[in-house]
Amino acid sequence: MVENVIPLKEAQNWAKIYREKNPNSVIAYLVPGIDFTQLLKEKNVVNIRAYVGIDPENGLQKLMLVGVDALGNDLINPENGQFIYDFSKPCPTECAVNSPLFTLK
Repeated sequence: MVENVIPLKEAQNWAKIYREKNPNSVIAYLVPGIDFTQLLKEKNVVNIRAYVGIDPENGLQKLMLVGVDALGNDLINPENGQFIYDFSKPCPTECAVNSPLFTLK
């Protein structure tokens, strides 16, 4: 069973509203699959939480991923093998320019 999905038209509407309210912001992130694979393999991880930040070196908006346990707690403890992942690549420049969520068409 597929969970937590929305129709394309609804997603396009959400994206349109976001872009109208944030015209100079990042519109998408490319997150390598290995990030999710590694996170989900960490001890006690059942979900993933994404935090948004700004890299002061280049001013780029970044997506930081952490594992979350069954109680909703962030699991951040490098000594325990629980890390904060920052391998997100923002769009622009890592864009799927033919995607209906990019073009909104």
